[in-house]
Formats: sequence, C-alpha cells, structure tokens
Amino acid sequence: MATTTDKKKRAATIVRRLHKHFPRPECELVHENAFELLVATILSAQCTDERVNKVTSALFRKYRTPADYLAVDVEELGRDIYQTGFYRNKAKNIQGACRLLVDEFGGEIPRTIDELLRLPGVARKTANVVLGTAFGIASGIVVDTHVGRLARRLGLTAEEDPVKVELDLTSLVPKKEWIDLSHMLILHGRSLCSARAPQCAECFLSDVCPAAERGGDVKPIAKRTARRPA
Repeated sequence: MATTTDKKKRAATIVRRLHKHFPRPECELVHENAFELLVATILSAQCTDERVNKVTSALFRKYRTPADYLAVDVEELGRDIYQTGFYRNKAKNIQGACRLLVDEFGGEIPRTIDELLRLPGVARKTANVVLGTAFGIASGIVVDTHVGRLARRLGLTAEEDPVKVELDLTSLVPKKEWIDLSHMLILHGRSLCSARAPQCAECFLSDVCPAAERGGDVKPIAKRTARRPA
C-alpha cells in the first residue's frame, strides 16, 4: 500500500509531466470577467463546456450585470439557458446569486470562498473555479468528474466524494500548483484519459498510473476497495 510520501512523489511527477504537455492550461469556459465566469460555471453543472459556451455567446450579450438577470422573469431566463439542461433550477440559482450579489456585495464578486458559498448554486467546485481562474486565488482544487476520475486512477485518492477528493489532493500537491492542476487534469481527461476508453498506451503518465498497470481498469478505485473484507 502506497504511503503518503510515495503519493507525494507520484503527485510531483504527475504535475511535472502535466505541465510539460499542457504548458498554459486555462479554463475552457469563455468569459470576459469574474461575473460571467460565475454564471458560466453554474450553467456547466451536468453540461459540457462546449455547450455552455454556445449558450453564453448569446446570453452574455443580453445580460451584462446581476441587475440584468433580475430584470426578467425566471421563465424568460430559463428559456435563454434551456440548452444547458436543468434550466429551471439553474435559472433560479442564477437569479438568487444575482440578488445576493446586488443586496450584499454591491454587485461585485466576493473574493473569499466562504462568501461565494453563500450564493445559490455555488458549491466548492464553482467557488474554486471563480477564485482560481478570475482572481488567481488558490482556495482549493476544482474537482469535477474528470479530476475525480483521474485522481482515483492515478492512485492519489480512493474517495468518491468531491470534497474528500479535494482534501486528498491538496494534502499531496503544493498550493502553488492547485489552480493549474485542476485545469491540466481536465484537459488530460478530455484528451486521453476518458471515462470509458482511456488511451493508456499513448499516455505519458502510464508508468506512474495504477489503473494503467491494471490494463486500463476504468472502475473507480474507491468502489473496488469498498468491497474488500474489513
């Protein structure tokens, strides 16, 4: 069983190689400011970045400020974001977030994770995206489906819960790498380490990846571990 020291060494190797292959990792949600990024990230729940970008290309021309989102009824906003899925809840969350931004933050995006988490529709993933990408604040590591999947395959965590995955990753990786790490893992997950067909033979991390050693096992490590006798 790998020790914490072993995992830290593996993590350092992984980060170094990811930087080599993704030298300028960036968030793929198109935005011009922190507020647009907040809205785009809320819309990205259960939706691809590509589809969100198609929707926000028109959305951000219509709505410029939190007040703009509050000036229409929730049904109209829902129609505008329909293609992102779960549009009713997302419309309510966006308007709820905008209301709090106007009432308590002067229409500006707060720069602490505790304040961001007060906004409807904002959990740690969204808060970390906004703080890291918009402000360069390393509040944590963004854990989406790609990051969680790769962290488990790479043997950096055995957890399924995103918050627990984040805790494991932040304990293994220096804070200065937190923002880039999530971007790089997402890019790697989309390009090579996909959910159903990881391309282990072409992967530059295969020699340090326990999943690759198992022949590209795509089953979550946490579930495999859970079935073992205590």
